[in-house]
Amino acid sequence: MLSEKVDQMMEWSSRRSVVRMNGDKFRRFVKAPPRNYSVIVMFTALQPQRQCSVCRQANEEYQVLANSWRYSSAFSNKLFFTVVDYDEGADVFQQLNMNSAPTFMHFPAKGKPKRADTFDLQRIGFASEQLAKWIADRTDVQIRVFRPPNYSGTIALALLVSLVGGLLYLRRNNLEFIYNKTGWAMAALCVVFAMTSGQMWNHIRGPPYAHKNPQNGQVSYIHGSSQAQFVAESHIILLLNAAITMGMVLLNEAATSKGDVGKRRIICLVGLGLVVFFFSFLLSIFRSKYHGYPYR
Repeated sequence: MLSEKVDQMMEWSSRRSVVRMNGDKFRRFVKAPPRNYSVIVMFTALQPQRQCSVCRQANEEYQVLANSWRYSSAFSNKLFFTVVDYDEGADVFQQLNMNSAPTFMHFPAKGKPKRADTFDLQRIGFASEQLAKWIADRTDVQIRVFRPPNYSGTIALALLVSLVGGLLYLRRNNLEFIYNKTGWAMAALCVVFAMTSGQMWNHIRGPPYAHKNPQNGQVSYIHGSSQAQFVAESHIILLLNAAITMGMVLLNEAATSKGDVGKRRIICLVGLGLVVFFFSFLLSIFRSKYHGYPYR
């Protein structure tokens, strides 16, 4: 029985790195003993009618990880990657009391899954490297992630360099715009906004854009914990910081310009309103993530 199960799993893995399972296959090859191999299962909902964009993104990373294991020299019958789609195994979701997707679980070779055998997707994200680290902690199997070559970044950089070079060539007789302080200030602010909004964290951790509650369909754009964030949350923080900065610029303009007093007063009030309103909004988001923060 055990040898037949192992041979069958190896045959499926030779055809496809991630083995698709329905309820019967899951109960026979993952849940039922005997079993001397570990199984990583991604519970997901990939059908278009489910409208789960996060599931598709997580599936791409999962495929990269499974292919890295399948075509590595260390590949063996000690670890298999599988997937259970809700539309093909709704009974499995009910059996495990699972009401969200995607979810990654490790089913060890012996014993039942523990709490640590469920991947903390909300806090860590679903990047292949993070999944590989979690698998190494649970199974002692080291997987080196190999990503397919992606030349989009190189092409975009080449186009940018070509565009800048062409612009400099066309304006070669008048390069005063290079010394424009406002232009450089705007470029510097864009970098600051991107970094302070958490874009680098998103790039490293690969969090979902937002979270949709499967029970009531409510979409959350702000993560409720201080240990994680959504991509949409970074965009919101970026816009709030930009609005606050605009208010500060208007306040400075009202104080230093020598124009009409009435116009300066209007600019001052607009700048003050921007700072007060959007900083209050920013502080309310901070309080929602850092529970117990006493100030308003």
